[in-house]
Amino acid sequence: MSVDRHICEDAEAAAEACAQFILALLKETLATRDYATLALSGGSTPKLLFKSLVDAKFKWDGVHLFWVDERAVPPDNPRSNYKLASDLLIGPAGIPRQQVHRIRAELHPTAAVEVYVEEIRRFFKLQQRELPKFDVIQRGMGADAHTASLFPSEPLITDRKNIAAALNVAKLDQWRITLLPGTLLAAHNTAVLVAGEDKAAAVRAVFEESFDPKKYPAQLGMRDGANVTWFLDQGAAKLLQG
Repeated sequence: MSVDRHICEDAEAAAEACAQFILALLKETLATRDYATLALSGGSTPKLLFKSLVDAKFKWDGVHLFWVDERAVPPDNPRSNYKLASDLLIGPAGIPRQQVHRIRAELHPTAAVEVYVEEIRRFFKLQQRELPKFDVIQRGMGADAHTASLFPSEPLITDRKNIAAALNVAKLDQWRITLLPGTLLAAHNTAVLVAGEDKAAAVRAVFEESFDPKKYPAQLGMRDGANVTWFLDQGAAKLLQG
């Protein structure tokens, strides 16, 4: 288990490096079985990541897509993480729709998480209380050090037993559905893509402050025995020591 970081020249280079890392892991997995699993995040930086994934001309047969988190909006809403991936990755790359497992965020948040958890349980053939083990989870980080939809001081940051949950992000007055820490930490590999000077203070805190995921949720995996690889641009990394 390890935590690595790669500092790249700019956001495009960080996204390209992250894309190549993810594709290498998927290829490695598909060499041993007929399917692989990838959980995607939303936000602005993944736009560059999705472009790099499409440009790679990768064969997506057998790669099943899930989502780390989603806003409580319909799939055609501009704020939908699914819509972002559909427009910039799934459509352009020709990923078969039967391999796409979106969060049904048009439902009431409680119903949406129940449906999503059931789909995950069915796909991974989970026993009671068992957590899924995604081959690759792609995460991002906000300027407040949140990751997935786990914001600072969120009580669910301590949840290691449940797969996902619906929560109301008070600071945004917005409902979201998110994978929980137990699921995030169970992944075989995690790629964290962060770009922009507005993230620099949070990046420094995550790597150099005391381990406190309730204060800095993006620290999840830093000391939890997970395989986490960070891809940063120069702006996001500018406050790091050494």
